[in-house]
Order: sequence, then structure tokens, then C-alpha cells
Amino acid sequence: MIRARRICVTAVAVLAVLAGSPGLAQAEQPHESGLLSATDDSPLPPGWRIDGEGGARELVWRAPKAVPMGDARVEFRTGDRLLGVPKPARDGRTFRLALGETRPEQLTDLQVTAAGRRLDAAADDTHRSGSRVARMPAQAPANGVDPGKPGAYRTVAGEYDLDLVRLPGFDTPVEMTAEVVAPKGASGSRPLALFLHGRHDTCYKPGSEDDVTGDWPCADGYKPIPSYLGYLRDQQLLASQGYVTVSISANGINAQDWEAEDAGAQARSSLVRQHLARWADWSAHRSSAPAVVREAAKADLSHVLLVGHSRGGEGVNRAAMDSLYPPPAAEDGYRGPVRWKVRGTVLIGPTIFGQNPVADVPSVTLLPGCDGDVSDLQGETFVDGTRGISRGAALHSAVYVVGANHNYFNSEWTPGEAVAPARDDFRTDPEEEPDPVCTPGAATRLTAAQQHKAGATYIAAAARLFLAGDDRVRPLLDGSGTRAPSADPARVLTHAVGGRRSGGFLPDGGAKVTGARLCSAVDPDPAVACLDPETLGSSPHFAQWVTQQETGRSAVGLKWSAPGTAARITPAKPLSLRDSQKLALRVFVPPNTTGTKFDVSVTDSSNRRVTLGSVKVDGLPGSGLTASYWAQELRVPLSAATRAGLDLSHVKSLELTPRSQSGRAWLMDAWGWAPGTPTVNAAALPRVDVGRTIVKEGDSGTRTYRIPVKISGHGSGQVRVYVLDPDSGRAENRLVTVWPGSAAIDVPVEVKGDTAYGDDDVEHDIAVKAVHNAVVGKPRGGLTVQNDDPEPVVTLSPVANRVTEGEALTWRLSMDAPAAVDIGQAVRVLPVTEGTELSTKDVDPQWLKDSSGDVPDPERPLSDAHLWVWLSIPAGSTSVDFVVPTVRDQVAEPTESMRLALTGRNAVPLPDRPVLTGTVLDKP
Repeated sequence: MIRARRICVTAVAVLAVLAGSPGLAQAEQPHESGLLSATDDSPLPPGWRIDGEGGARELVWRAPKAVPMGDARVEFRTGDRLLGVPKPARDGRTFRLALGETRPEQLTDLQVTAAGRRLDAAADDTHRSGSRVARMPAQAPANGVDPGKPGAYRTVAGEYDLDLVRLPGFDTPVEMTAEVVAPKGASGSRPLALFLHGRHDTCYKPGSEDDVTGDWPCADGYKPIPSYLGYLRDQQLLASQGYVTVSISANGINAQDWEAEDAGAQARSSLVRQHLARWADWSAHRSSAPAVVREAAKADLSHVLLVGHSRGGEGVNRAAMDSLYPPPAAEDGYRGPVRWKVRGTVLIGPTIFGQNPVADVPSVTLLPGCDGDVSDLQGETFVDGTRGISRGAALHSAVYVVGANHNYFNSEWTPGEAVAPARDDFRTDPEEEPDPVCTPGAATRLTAAQQHKAGATYIAAAARLFLAGDDRVRPLLDGSGTRAPSADPARVLTHAVGGRRSGGFLPDGGAKVTGARLCSAVDPDPAVACLDPETLGSSPHFAQWVTQQETGRSAVGLKWSAPGTAARITPAKPLSLRDSQKLALRVFVPPNTTGTKFDVSVTDSSNRRVTLGSVKVDGLPGSGLTASYWAQELRVPLSAATRAGLDLSHVKSLELTPRSQSGRAWLMDAWGWAPGTPTVNAAALPRVDVGRTIVKEGDSGTRTYRIPVKISGHGSGQVRVYVLDPDSGRAENRLVTVWPGSAAIDVPVEVKGDTAYGDDDVEHDIAVKAVHNAVVGKPRGGLTVQNDDPEPVVTLSPVANRVTEGEALTWRLSMDAPAAVDIGQAVRVLPVTEGTELSTKDVDPQWLKDSSGDVPDPERPLSDAHLWVWLSIPAGSTSVDFVVPTVRDQVAEPTESMRLALTGRNAVPLPDRPVLTGTVLDKP
């Protein structure tokens, strides 16, 4: 029995409602399902079907070929609405999502996406590139210090393998395995850098070309994929410079995180802190440490750098958060004291599904320009999402690596270097036009060796700045426009927020904009959105979260057809640039464009206006498959304002005046900038975690529940709460002030009990994002209402099962009680076992076409016409008829018959139900 909602559900590629027979739809093969509403002739797209019986109704997508296990989350969407995260099958091709409250008629514009990239649609060559040619950015001048050069220390390397640990929400224990590379013979305690890999296949079959799985533990004949060994070159470089390094394995999490509501972020944090706790033990008691740890230099746990790749990036971000602001104990896999201090994080092509960066821990985020996995470069949120959250002293840097893909930062994910099958994540198809930017061999595409070398260099730069406090490497990270020669020939661009920036011109927070438009980063309305959905390519600054529309994520969009019209940004109150040397703007222009110029002017509270200077910006190399709408940092000195006597303590507006003939640009923000790296002291902030409560619907009455939210920590702050409608997916939001122990986030949910079989479990969810002086751990949760009513018993019985040709055979599908939703059930025409079977010419030809897509000729038994039909009993009703109109002919024929059976979703007759026979007599 299949549950539907006011619609016919079938398991075929072509589906049609049978004219004149309510509730009847055609069916052919269960693996090519389709769906149709009463007002729409369109089937589900190829590869989609609805499966399931009773309360197990699922939306299923089967990919033409295996979808590699990666870090971006596979999501089902209807247009802009997120339906949910499907469960992957072991074959790598089949993905299933429980439909819950979603009604079949809502399944329009179905899409499968991962990081904003379509998986269910072939690449459109017209979207690969515009008319402009991709150009390599100019090479920046060399920085005074190059952190990519090996140091003088000898190194020692080895592995430790400890007892498994259990993590909340995961059935299978997780390994505690790691590779250590450290300086040997170094005096004193040395800073510690911990690496965490991302989500990748977990097991492989030696000798095979592509036999990999996501199992854990590995099956017989398979070996673990050693993803944690993929950063050995990075570890060797850091160890030679005096840092102790450890790279930890997380295959046990990768195999199970698909069912975690936060995609495994809390589990990864717990694993990281489990390892750090062991290192704290070993630093205090060297004799208890594994041999390689005893042989290495002693680790200084007061100076820790966390390096995470992909989902590992989100994991180490959460570990940094949890080290400052403890998570709820019930969800945490580490319960001990914090005996370390995280001084910074490096996030390589990271995910950030929670959009919850840690504002008071400095970070460097590497954004691969040819990332084919986390292709929306959502890691930019680790920079943009920290603005206004806390004190703003921590430097948050974005490092855009032109031509780098996602996988090649890890040698165990790199073909030719990995022990297991590996791949280039940037998708290429020999039948498609080569991508002008990212196809291997393109001038802008890096080789694996070039990419890994660049990554190691910038990891070392972060270590030198955050752990060693060497401000000489800061210009490599903060948008100052210098390069590390060790990373050559890679073109690397950077921008940053925080550090010694002050007085931000931010599009949000009540700013007034004239001469341009204030646009929204995430909005389904093209007139409001910063980038039209039809734009070739995308912007990392506008990566989508869980809602179709967001409040408080804006930019200033400029568009001009002649030079000279200024765009003016006026904040809610004047800003101070008094202690700054320059004004730093983060601006992006369309990819592959050149020569966009602006004059930059400021006005003080006394209306004195000064043009500070001019800036010029070229677009990044980009195509329709890249996220190249990325802001570059442009700086102009404030010396002109000082000479003119402008009051830099009270700057009331900023103007950008285009000097190019025409063009487009987007301003993310502008800040007063000064050199140096300030000391960072984390603020005491409240922390918000959204839980989940599961309740049963009940048989009667109305009960009110509240979505569980824990607010811990210290002080008060503001968050934005989005309340998601379970039916439409739309959200209402409000700004809420939170403080520890309060019930400030109060979202009641009214649950009405009944005895009618209804929808599957219904999730009433909220999502929370920090706005000011707050951190958010688990951002999404809610109340799940379980349908606890028994499924109706469905039977098939004859109404007219012995008729004369020209009359109609009729059977009735009945239920023992009405349901609150439509109920669907499949019936199939089977071959007869005795006598003569009705043929395709014995039934009405239009009925045959509508029911199976088949035609009478050539004449054949009716059971050969692929008649597998789904009947739908409307909500509130208890029956529907299955009618087979026969035709009268002039041919003398014997008595003929057909057999009909109820089936499951596999088209096999149900074993506990009778097979019914209909008989047609020849007209005398």
C-alpha cells in the first residue's frame, strides 16, 4: 500500500490520469517512476520515483552513475526549497528521502544538488563560460618572508592506534588512529598542529580500479582508505620548522554522518578533543605516551592550530568553539576539562552547513577556485559570518587559490599518489565542451603537485602567524597583495576581516544606499537577490543556508552604463577611521572582466568630502561551473583625508564613483585598515544549541509542545531565529536576545490528535544564526510529530467480474477505515493459468493507452501490455473502483479472462492477498 495525497502516484516513466476513472494511473517499471497531479501532465523527471508502503513513503532518485562520496551534502530540492538530505544506498547511485509532510503535488522542479551544483542535470555548455576569455591574475610581489621554505629541524614520524571511542548518535565506535610527524631533538615545548581530513570513501578493494565503499569497519577483502596520511608533506614542512603535528583518522565518522542532523560536525569536534586530551595527558606524563610521541619534541598545548579539510574544516571550527563554549553534555563525545588553547584554525575547502563560525578564534580559509565538491565555496562564511559577532580582533582570512580543486590538497585523494582509487573532483566529461578554467591542462588549472605545494605554504603561513606570532607573514593572508614564492606558480589572492580593521561600512544594520541597490545574498526573487539565478557561475559570499530567504545578509550592487554616478553608502551612525592608515574595500566584479575602475570618496559629519584615490579591479578566471564572483581587497590611503582636514573620527558616508564606461560590481564591505596583528581574547558569550523532541500524535485532544533550545555560557547576545513551515519550507524570522538559562527562544508547536491514518512524521523545525555577541553550536532542530495511527487494511473485491463483451469488468479497492490522506495501492494484470486470456484488442484502446502507454497492435495477451496500475483512494473516502472497459467485436471467441493481484512496490503480488479473476463472455 502506498500513501499519496490527492494525487496519483505510479512507478513508470510516463504517467497519466485515466480520463473518466478517478484515482487511476498507469505504470510500467518500478525503477522509472513518475508522478502526476490532476492539473499537470508532466511526470517526474527521469531517474525519480516515489517508493514505499504505508508510512514508509520515500522520494527516490537514482543517478545514471555512482555519485562519489564527498564532503558536500547531497540534497533534494524543489526549486529553492530544501526538501531534505537523502540517505545514500551502498551502490552510490540510489538516494532515498522520507517524504513526511511533503505532498506529492508539491514535488515540482525537483533537483538534486550538492553545494549548489546540480547532480541530476547534464552540464549546459552555454553555462560554461561567457563571451570573455579567462585570464590568469597578475603575479603579486614577493613577501619579505616565505613560510613555504623547509626549516632546519630533523623530523620523526610514526603512528599511534588507541582504543575505539563511542560518540553520541553513532552506533559504531570510531577509531583513534593518527600519524605524528614532529621535530626531533628540539628544545622546550613546541606548538601543536592537528589535521583532520574530510568526508571521503572509507574502504577500497586492493587491485580494483574503482571498488570503494563508505562502510565502517571495512568488509572482508577491503582495506581502510588512509585519508589521514594525505597531509604528510604539510606535516613534514611544519615539523621541519619546529611544530609538532598529528593527523587523525575519521573514517568511522564518515561512514555514519549521513544520519547526523549536523552532518557530523559535533562528532568531529568530539574526536578532535579526544585526541587533544590524550596529548595533554602525554605532555604531563611522557612515559604513558606512544613511542613516536615520546621520541618527538614535547607538545605545547597552549599553542594549538587546528587544520581541517572539507567537513574536517567544519569539524575543527566546532572543536574550537566547543573548547571555548562547552556543548550540551548529552550530545558531546568528550566530557573532560579543556587543557589546551586553540590559537587559530586553517580550513581547506570547508563545509559550514551550520553557518556558525567562531568569531574569536583567528582563521585562514583556503578556497579552491576549481572545487568540484564543495563547489559553492561556502567556506567564505568563515570570514563573512564573523562580522559584528564579537570584538573583531581575530583575523579571518580567505585565500582564493586559482585553479585548485578540492581533493588534491590530500595526497590520498589524488590519482597517482593514493593507495586507493582516487579522482579529480572537478567534473569533466569527454562529450562536453572543456571548461576554460578548470579542465586539466588549461592555463589556469594547477597540477596536483603545484596545488599541494601551495596549500602547504599557506598552512605554514597560518602556523607562523597564529602560533609563532610572526607578523611578517600577515601580508600573505590579510589582503595586502603579496605572494609566497614557494607557492609559485599558483596565483593566490586574499582578503580578510578583523585584525586591526575598524569602522566597517556594512550593507546590513540600517545602512542607506543611493546610486546603487541594497541586495540580498539569499532570496528567490531575482529583483531582490544580488545575483540573478540565471547568472553564469556563483558567488561564495551568497552560499545558501537552510532557508529560501535570509535577513541580514546583504551587499551593495552597482550597475552603470556611463561613468560618473556615485554609489553612496551611509551607515546608521558615523564611523571612526581615526587609527587607520588605509580604507580597505572588498569588491567583486564579474569573472573574466578587466579594467573596472572607481574613485573612492568619504564625507565627514561636517559634509567635508574628499576623494581618497582610485582603485582598479579585474575579475577572477571563471566559468559557469565556478564560484568566481569573489571579492578582492582594494586599499586606498587615508592620507588625502588627513591633508584636507577631514574629521576621520566621524565619517558619515562612503562613495564609489565608476570611471569605467559600463559595468557591474558588488561591495561586500569597507574598513579602516592598519598593519599589525592584535592580541585576541575570546569574549564570554552565550551559546545556543537547538535540540529535537519526538512526540506521538495521539488519538484526541490538542497538546502544545515547545522546541527544545539550550542557552548556556555567559552574558547576553542576539540571534536570528527562523521558524520553518513544514508544508511550504518557507520561514518566518525574528531577532531574539538570549542569555544563559533563559527560555528566550520560545517556539510553541500545537499538535492535534486523531485516529485517522495520516501523514508520516512531521518535523516542525527552527534554525538559528548568531547576530551579535553570541555563538550557535547546533543551529537546527525542532519537534518531530510521529503519526501513531494504524495503516488501513486494503482489500480488492469484485463488483462485476463476469460480463459480456462490450461491458466493463469492475473491481473495488476498499479500506476498513477512511484516512486523512490519499491512499494508493498497486494492482497488476497477471497471465492467466487456464483457458484463453483477454488480448489487447479485447479492451478499449484509449483505456489501454492511458493505462500503460501501449497500443492494441500487435495483438497479444493483456498481461504483456505492462499493466501495473496504481489506484488512489481519496482522503476521507474508503474505496475506488478499477474499471476495465471491454469492446464488442464480430469475431466468435471462447470465454476469455484476466487475472488481477495487489502488489508491492516491486510489482510482485502480495503473498497474503488473493489473485482475482475476471471473465468475459462472447456476445451471442
